[in-house]
Amino acid sequence: MSQDWTSARGRTAIGRVALSVPARQALADGQLRPERTVLDYGCGRGDDIRSLQSLDCCVEGWDPYFRPDSRPTKSHVVLLTYVLNVIEDPEERLQTLQHAWQLASTLLVVSARLTWESSKVQGREYGDGLLTSRRTFQHLFAAAELRRYVEEATGARVIAAAPGVVYAFKDEAARLSYLAYKVVPDAEWLMSADTASALDSLVDYAQQRGRLPRIEEMPRKTAELLAHLKPADLRRLTLQGADPGLIAAGAKRTTLNTLLYLAVELFNGRGPFGNLPVSVQQDIRSFFSSYKEACRRSDRLLLKLRDDQYVRGAMHASLAGKLTPTALYVHRRALEQIPTVLRLYEHCASIAAGRPAEWTVAKLRHQGRAVSWLDYPRFDQDPHPRISSSYGVDLQTLEAKHVSYSDATNRPLLHRKHEFLEPNDPAAPRYRRLTEAEVRAGLYQNPQLIGTENGWEVELARCGRQLRGHRLVRRPGNT
Repeated sequence: MSQDWTSARGRTAIGRVALSVPARQALADGQLRPERTVLDYGCGRGDDIRSLQSLDCCVEGWDPYFRPDSRPTKSHVVLLTYVLNVIEDPEERLQTLQHAWQLASTLLVVSARLTWESSKVQGREYGDGLLTSRRTFQHLFAAAELRRYVEEATGARVIAAAPGVVYAFKDEAARLSYLAYKVVPDAEWLMSADTASALDSLVDYAQQRGRLPRIEEMPRKTAELLAHLKPADLRRLTLQGADPGLIAAGAKRTTLNTLLYLAVELFNGRGPFGNLPVSVQQDIRSFFSSYKEACRRSDRLLLKLRDDQYVRGAMHASLAGKLTPTALYVHRRALEQIPTVLRLYEHCASIAAGRPAEWTVAKLRHQGRAVSWLDYPRFDQDPHPRISSSYGVDLQTLEAKHVSYSDATNRPLLHRKHEFLEPNDPAAPRYRRLTEAEVRAGLYQNPQLIGTENGWEVELARCGRQLRGHRLVRRPGNT
């Protein structure tokens, strides 16, 4: 990276008291592990380095301004955190990205500021960005532009991990493991203290996944406690203790999850069977006649995503979520309960644009293909929660859009909260009772008014009602 700068790049390095968003995302996704070396390339003041070291990560850093004497070395994971934004020379920007890619043996994490932050950056046009009054440069990326830019520079299959954060995997097995982590929920193992509790955990796993695990899938402690038993005895004891109905339900769930995973994998680029995670390989061996047959069925699932009539039918058949004339709205607690083709719809969008860290309701359009993640931070506390932000992606153009409502004075709000959940959600009956009371009071007679804060307050006053938590009561002076 050249140090002959036109802009004052050192001034763009901010001090942090917590991990940066991309480092925090990579840590949450299990990509920054104690056994992996990490290089923070363009580390600025080194705050991420200190935080990661306190979490037992083996991390080093290099920066041309703050750590020019250190030498960037090849590492399993390279973090390129908000570096590309500040390089005003397009050729040097590309060289920096390619050099970071050369230094990564497993994964390159790239983050950049996005175009929706333009209101926070003031300056005059300079090249393909802005030069501020402090002589710092900023090139703001569109979400699709960042993903495409990294793909073209590295030649890798890139996954959007979050808005403005993309992963480029050099190791194909690592990429497929990450997809499995995001798409196929792993069965959770019960604690094992002795042979009896280890067998209980085996029974629980079989009921969750619909099959017995291989020894490589077991926690080390569980495997050690059961090592004295022959495989045939383990199978017999597990099946004796398990509920056949739960095993059958687990098998059906795992079959659908495997099809979902393989369809998402095809959307991002399919790899050979041997590179799949061990657990996915075992699912395929257990529930399909062959890998070819599993891929053929998953390909059909991906094709169904293009069929408007099929998608609308799946939305009508979904037991979870609120269906409107244009979209299905589903709370994040209910997302795994919607039909598999709709789960695939949401996963493809998240890979293309990155699912935001904070969201409450997913909006899946059935007119066109677009997904939005809407954040209602007080969904469970507020009887009619107000929206905080929206982040969405059009799957036809891969263009993403972010809207913040933090400064809005008349925010949209939700009604009929129970409809966004699955029927068995513990909170659904409480929310349903509130909706029924509001209907009886006449509060939904003017649906064109109640979608915003001001309109809702007008209707509450007209009907002589007010809210106390999730209870509708008469206003003082109204009998």
